[in-house]
Amino acid sequence: MQEKNINSPAGIPAVLLIIVLIIFSVGLIIGPHLILIGLPLLLISLFALVGLFTVQPNQGRVLQLFGRYIGTEKSPGLRITNPFYTRTAVSLRVRNFESSQLKVNDLDGNPIEIAAVVVWQVVDTAQAVFAVDDYANFVEIQSEAAIRSLASIYPYDQHEEGTVALRSDADKVANHLARELQERLNAAGVQVLEARITHLAYAPEIAHAMLQRQQASAIIAARTKIVEGAVGMVHMALDELDKKGQIELDDERKASMVSNLLVVLCSDRGTQPVVNTGTLHN
Repeated sequence: MQEKNINSPAGIPAVLLIIVLIIFSVGLIIGPHLILIGLPLLLISLFALVGLFTVQPNQGRVLQLFGRYIGTEKSPGLRITNPFYTRTAVSLRVRNFESSQLKVNDLDGNPIEIAAVVVWQVVDTAQAVFAVDDYANFVEIQSEAAIRSLASIYPYDQHEEGTVALRSDADKVANHLARELQERLNAAGVQVLEARITHLAYAPEIAHAMLQRQQASAIIAARTKIVEGAVGMVHMALDELDKKGQIELDDERKASMVSNLLVVLCSDRGTQPVVNTGTLHN
């Protein structure tokens, strides 16, 4: 079922007309011989007041006649329609839904806590009212289901280069969540404007172990970078000595020099220099 927009008559002119009819019908009733005309006219005028309704800005009124969908009125202000129509208000304003912290397993099977916020609005009032039982509750349940599904698709941390992870690729994960939510909520006439993770952490029972793992990975990465830089500096020093030719070192002395330089450059503590007061070989 698709939304149909209707334009019901403005309510203020209708109110003025009804007031005139009421006054006229009362005058007929007071007359001695026109009560049979004035009384039905008065009842009809009073019953017409039931058809008055208001539409707020960014709101739609779904009109039904004995269960049959007539259309949706979106023009704000006082309107009038068939008094037999039922008028269901549907908000078209932008809304937020923030999920609770869900405990799920990521792609690697690690228990994590995740929560997200979803920004949405109704774009088809007919689908929102007739396609689902409660569209607001439908959005909440489907959002949490999509978040659980998302967490199981990606790992928490990036273990390999180019792998999308929950912690390191927030934009890609958010776009994936928004697309999956939109597919789920199309049936309810709802448009997803934004979806973004607001909370992400390891579950308490493994948080300490994972913190140690992250620290170890960071130390290994830092040491790898330091060693790469140190090797480059040693290589540059040996090349400069060979180019200038001021000092000639045999293989044994070169090995000793490389060892000493690597110790100095790679050590995480201040090194203690040893002053050689002898000759080059003593």
